[in-house]
Amino acid sequence: MSACAPTRATDPSRPQPDHQPHSPPPNPRRRFPVAGADLSAAVAVFLIALPLSLGIALATGAPLQAGLVAAGVGGLVAGRIGGCPLQVSGPAAGLTVVTADLIHRYGWRSTCAVTVLAGLAQLGLGCLRVARTALAVSPAIVHGMLAGIGVTIAVAQLHIVLGGTPQSSVLANLRALPAQLANVHPVAVTVSLLTLTLLLLWPRIPGRAGHLLRRIPAALVAVAGATAAASLSGFGVPKVDLPSWSSHALAGLPEGPVLGLTAAVLTTTLVCSVQSLLGAVAVDKLVAARPGLTARVGRADLDRELLGQGAANIVSGTLGGLPVAGVAVRSSANVNAGAVSRNSTMLHGVLVVIAALLMVPLLELIPLASLAALVMAVGIQMVSLHHIRTVTRHREVLVYAVTTLGVVVLGVLEGVTLGIAVAVAVAMHRLARTRITHEEKEGVHHVHVRGQLTFLAVPRLSRALHLVPQGAPAVVELDGSFMDHAAYESLQDWQNTHTAQGGSAEVTGRRTGVRPLTEPTPLNEEHGESSVGCRCRPWTPWRNHQCERRQSAPDSDHAGAPGGPGGPGGPHGPGDRSGHQLARGISAFQRNTAPLVRSELARLAREGQRPSQLFLTCADSRLVTSMITSSGPGDLFVVRNVGNLVPLPGEESGDDSVAAAIEYAVDVLQVRSITVCGHSGCGAMQALLDAEPGGARTPLKRWLRHGLPSLERMADESRPWARLAGRAPADAVEQLCLTNVVQQLEHLRAHESVARALHRQELELHGMYFHVGEAQAYLLTEASDPGVFDHVTDHVVDTEELRSPA
Repeated sequence: MSACAPTRATDPSRPQPDHQPHSPPPNPRRRFPVAGADLSAAVAVFLIALPLSLGIALATGAPLQAGLVAAGVGGLVAGRIGGCPLQVSGPAAGLTVVTADLIHRYGWRSTCAVTVLAGLAQLGLGCLRVARTALAVSPAIVHGMLAGIGVTIAVAQLHIVLGGTPQSSVLANLRALPAQLANVHPVAVTVSLLTLTLLLLWPRIPGRAGHLLRRIPAALVAVAGATAAASLSGFGVPKVDLPSWSSHALAGLPEGPVLGLTAAVLTTTLVCSVQSLLGAVAVDKLVAARPGLTARVGRADLDRELLGQGAANIVSGTLGGLPVAGVAVRSSANVNAGAVSRNSTMLHGVLVVIAALLMVPLLELIPLASLAALVMAVGIQMVSLHHIRTVTRHREVLVYAVTTLGVVVLGVLEGVTLGIAVAVAVAMHRLARTRITHEEKEGVHHVHVRGQLTFLAVPRLSRALHLVPQGAPAVVELDGSFMDHAAYESLQDWQNTHTAQGGSAEVTGRRTGVRPLTEPTPLNEEHGESSVGCRCRPWTPWRNHQCERRQSAPDSDHAGAPGGPGGPGGPHGPGDRSGHQLARGISAFQRNTAPLVRSELARLAREGQRPSQLFLTCADSRLVTSMITSSGPGDLFVVRNVGNLVPLPGEESGDDSVAAAIEYAVDVLQVRSITVCGHSGCGAMQALLDAEPGGARTPLKRWLRHGLPSLERMADESRPWARLAGRAPADAVEQLCLTNVVQQLEHLRAHESVARALHRQELELHGMYFHVGEAQAYLLTEASDPGVFDHVTDHVVDTEELRSPA
């Protein structure tokens, strides 16, 4: 979303255009409604989908036409109805094991019926709007399931690569492998090795020629190269056999035990749904990485995606096709090829249908060994080393391993069930596992609690607390994310008793701010502090706030001076107290936060910073950028100054710091967006309003002259005033704060580096306003009136208008 500058007020008597302000005039209707980018993306995806669809059908033991049917239906039906416009659906490698098992048990026509029933189940889930519930499954289970399926696929296809026939299970394939190795078919191995070699080396061709050649999908080059070699050399190798479409088998009534068919429907529904929903989330991330595409495409509607996948499975199963799901390889190729709408997905489906009808003689030249090698490579890639490292880092490798082995040995549904059981057991173990230690340092007794503090840990907590002698100073450090009522009462009772006996007890840690362990005395309404304690809020542990008990102080200690042009925020007391508070804050960071962020900061130190946006805001102490944007280390390149001002080029008068930061962020860091954030109660804007001509030219006054264009803009009666979520500003200061954001965005566009990036559509500008008293963020929108700031909600709700976190 590009931030828009307000335009001049329009005369109500003039006829108004029927298009929105800030949007281009309506284009004349195109003769060909598909964008060129969608057409080229559709061709790229089609070239990948064609060999993979045939290979997956071969791996399942289904008729080879079934893969083409599923690819065509996935593109047309799921592409038209689904909630993720750029996700490409079709026969997926993740469904290979499930489908092969169904065909082996119940036959092809019953498998088609199971696909139809799974589609109906997906329609029901989509109507119940439970799509996001599926994402609650642990990633270790999902990746373990896909890894198990990948192992199963690779072992089965290895037999075809060697010139043999795969068995019905992984264990049977492993047992038959020695005999197969003793009876290798040289021609099949040669074709397979050629396919794998091309598949591996094609993406690694160097130089400018390689850059051009890599636009052709490696899968197509591998299969085409092996096909050409087999045809020209006259190798006697089994090839694709596509019977006449008139003899193609359609779905029939399911035959088999009811319990077994029910389990088959559940398994197919589970794998199809989870793979499609995870694929939609992954596509969202790819879309977000392309500037300007999010506003055009929008975020994925996961419930609608389930409806689209369900409809596609009903149609595919009815027409005798394989089960359909979102496919990661094709979806990423679609986004990377420049697709801008769902037309690319649908057009790829049309191309598959045309190929299935008109290219049968050409397709029948493809060696089965080449398709088997292609699918085997896909299966190997499903065992991702990146995922293994991730689950290991999060201590979920046991869940991953059990799920993978369960899928390989028992089946998909059984393996996933085992994985869920192990994940629950691990979660319960972590919840119940608490480490409590006691040690004495320099006369102070430290009780350190690591882990969740529940009733199960109360006996051990009580024993550790009773090791503290009466009257001794004690510190209880809580290092966990949860404390239940039983543990809270036990800790509070001990603290009350210990302090009553003359001792001191301080409770610290990241999670002590649920509520104070001692009831506060009446509070000073102005400062929110009592004479003996302070009012801790749930967010205070997050910012490592340290509650410092103090005795009643003179009024001078409590009357904090204004914190400067950014607003109030002066020190809480004399310099020595502030220094002590700073030291305690640093100590708390080293103790509680540093261990959690050390690995991430080490990665950033190695790789360097790669922020996605430049965030330019005021120096006001109440504006915590990481809090209001939910960002972390390496996310934002932050520039702060008094009044969030952007001096026009050539007006810095020796202070080039803002212009240098903008140039560095855009040209060196290549940020994708710049946000100018103002806030309520800005002292700089108040100073602009109160400024009188003449007087001493202090550094502050010289700096604030860069805000004079904002003051002039607000005074210009020909311009509409900015509005805040449909209401007028509360006062002149708030009006100037809003107007200043709009004006500084115009100043940004005057900088050469910003203008170049905007021209290349590599950069977006955003306007933001944070109301401190409401803890509410507003974004400048271009959907309706110029200069309107709207509430921020959870998602993008319009292609033009952004509303974010409430």
